[in-house]
Amino acid sequence: MKTNSELQRDVQEAIEWEPLLKAAEIGVIAKEGIITLTGIVDSYSKKTEAEEAAKKVAGVKALVENIEVKLPNSWFKTDEEIARDVLNALKSDWTVPDDKIAVKVEDGWVTLEGELSWNYQREAAKNDIKNLTGVTGISNKIKIKSEIHDEIEQKNVKRALKRSTIDDSNIEVSVSGTTVTLTGVVDSLYEKEEAGRIAWKTPGIWHVKNQLAVDYEYAL
Repeated sequence: MKTNSELQRDVQEAIEWEPLLKAAEIGVIAKEGIITLTGIVDSYSKKTEAEEAAKKVAGVKALVENIEVKLPNSWFKTDEEIARDVLNALKSDWTVPDDKIAVKVEDGWVTLEGELSWNYQREAAKNDIKNLTGVTGISNKIKIKSEIHDEIEQKNVKRALKRSTIDDSNIEVSVSGTTVTLTGVVDSLYEKEEAGRIAWKTPGIWHVKNQLAVDYEYAL
């Protein structure tokens, strides 16, 4: 296994490698595969960038995120202004049915609610607004309710995983109605989440239970 100091160094270097985070002061604590990120950044996009960089490091089993977003005074916007920007951003994305999404803003924190047909639409809605000035956080509570009623076949999900860049050799797939469950072992938190994203692309899916465990053996 990687030592705590080795994993801490790898995560720190991964974060520093991201151009957006060069000037950001982010602390990294590593303990038995659990990474805790601390510090203060001046935008929500930097916070999410640090999270994504950490998840992609081999050996990261879980992520505890304690990064605080403190906006410069010149970037401050009222909740009403942010809400208007969010609605405009969603409306400008043709892949997102904005009329099915409810928006709430409180102290810069944006909450999205509603029902959509595909997970990519839910992810697109979040991506549309994460770089908006004034946003300090996002809660994506949009639910998926597919309008496709085709029967989900296990083999199709397994083939999709096999086509991907992740190692699917230790991933098991089970299907029950409109729910896909993933079990087994992967090498990183990134691979776990990527497997979940792939499963979410299945036509007719409503739920993904991602029960994959992260177990990384350090190559000596």
